[in-house]
Amino acid sequence: MVTEQNLITSENEVEDPGLGLWQQIKEDWIAHGRDWTKPGFRAVAVQRFGVWRMKVEPKLLRAPLSILYRSLYRKVRNTYGIDLPYTVKLGRRVVIEHQNAIIYEYCTIGDDCIIRQGVTLGNRYLDKPLESPQLGDRVNVGAGAKILREVNLGDDVNIGANAVVLSDIPAGQTAVGIPAQILQSTKNQENA
Repeated sequence: MVTEQNLITSENEVEDPGLGLWQQIKEDWIAHGRDWTKPGFRAVAVQRFGVWRMKVEPKLLRAPLSILYRSLYRKVRNTYGIDLPYTVKLGRRVVIEHQNAIIYEYCTIGDDCIIRQGVTLGNRYLDKPLESPQLGDRVNVGAGAKILREVNLGDDVNIGANAVVLSDIPAGQTAVGIPAQILQSTKNQENA
């Protein structure tokens, strides 16, 4: 029997029981407009499968699933140009709107994010392989945007098309340009 006491892991932290593979895929399917033919949905579904298969024990049972995953991953990458490895920490209901997105293997993407075509979430230096973007929840990344190195984007951030983000963006802000700068709203300018 699960009690409230069992779910509390530390002072204010509640353990997330998580969704199963099919529940996640169904949620992603709904987020992608209930269209299983969309390249973004296919990429996310393959990524979810890749994460799930790593939980299969013993490794002997995992081996054929790993072969299947690698085949599907390469098919999505080579056909649609969406590079989304299983090592990415992918939130719930993430939408990849169109083809051609490169997401570095150590990125974190929060819940309800939208990634558009031509986006790169990547590493900037070869000698620092673990430095990668960390996106909060509900981040909206415009077409062609590049988010490079270990930057943190807060919740509800909007990144303009073709922006190059090289520094942290606080929650609720919009960043545009090369390099990306926070766009000041007219309301903020009038009060200054």
